[in-house]
Amino acid sequence: MKTTKKLLTVFVIIVLIMQFFRPKTNNGHLEDMTAFINDTQPPKAIKSILENTCYDCHSSYTRYPWYNTITPVNYWMQNHIKDGKKHLDFSKWDSYSIKRKDHKLDELIEMVEDKEMPLNSYTWTHKDANLTATQIKNVINWAKQVRVAYSLAPEPQ
Repeated sequence: MKTTKKLLTVFVIIVLIMQFFRPKTNNGHLEDMTAFINDTQPPKAIKSILENTCYDCHSSYTRYPWYNTITPVNYWMQNHIKDGKKHLDFSKWDSYSIKRKDHKLDELIEMVEDKEMPLNSYTWTHKDANLTATQIKNVINWAKQVRVAYSLAPEPQ
């Protein structure tokens, strides 16, 4: 019993010390997605879906929940954001070539269609990110329309 008590005390002390060390936050602004919005022209409903289900992990703008102040949760969340931005970063849309934009939208279609995005771990705490069948269909149709426009656009030399 004494050993258990000592281990618990050490664990609590470590967790308390960890609270003073936090990862860098993703402090961009919604305006950082201007190039993406101007380029893809999502309808208002699609724009809202993107803001509520995608931007937190796939842009420089993250709305952090209260529990992000707790270490190690904040490191776990930051890892999700870093990984999400590695795959698709809406705030860097203007740096993508037309071919890459088309590919990113193709991946978006696939991930949303297969219900791999948004992640279950995200929708547990963001109920408004649970997409209905209609919302999924609308996002996919919009992304396909944008892809058609990209297929017609000449690649800059």
